[in-house]
Parts: sequence; C-alpha cells; structure tokens
Amino acid sequence: MASLSNYLRTHRKRLALSQEEVAFLLGINGMNKAIKVCRDENCAREPSLQTALAYEAIYGKPVRELFAGLYEQVERTVAERARLLRHRKTTKARPKLQEVITNLVSKLTA
Repeated sequence: MASLSNYLRTHRKRLALSQEEVAFLLGINGMNKAIKVCRDENCAREPSLQTALAYEAIYGKPVRELFAGLYEQVERTVAERARLLRHRKTTKARPKLQEVITNLVSKLTA
C-alpha cells in the first residue's frame, strides 16, 4: 500500500491539527495515538471503514478523495472484473445484466 497516495496529511495540516488531535477525534486511545494516524498518512496500513468515514467527517472531503490512490486502484480492479463479467455466458441470457455491466465498464473506463 505504500505506493498509493492519500491526502490525509495535507488536510490535517490545512486544519492545523496535530496527529494526536486527529487520533483523539478518531477515538484512538492509548499511549501511541499519533503513530496510528502517521501510519494512515504514510499508507503503512489501510484504515477500517469506520476510520475512513471518520476522516471524511473530520476533513469534510469524500473518502475517495482522501484515499485517491487506493480508490483509483480499486476502480481499475472493478473495471477489469466488469469487463470479464460482461463476456461470461450468463450475461448473454440476461440482457438487463448485460446493460448494467456495459454501463459500469463505460463509466469506469471513461
């Protein structure tokens, strides 16, 4: 995950918050609260969904913008899976499913 970009540090600094203050807002307890925030900022770990949503609430930016690198990776993976699904025999007999998948592929590869 280290190669994926995120914008947590940028937004934390924009709000003039310390890592310890963000950790408090996230509900992180313990002696090394700031270390967990540092790991999130450095992409050393993937935060839980609850933590990601808390970052969204703190910084006022959507999760997909805060974790842009991870979002782009997930988007590419879903697009590839949608392409594979589009070519399966089961979608041929189900035109509505074929339409939904085609629209998804178009949206994700645009």
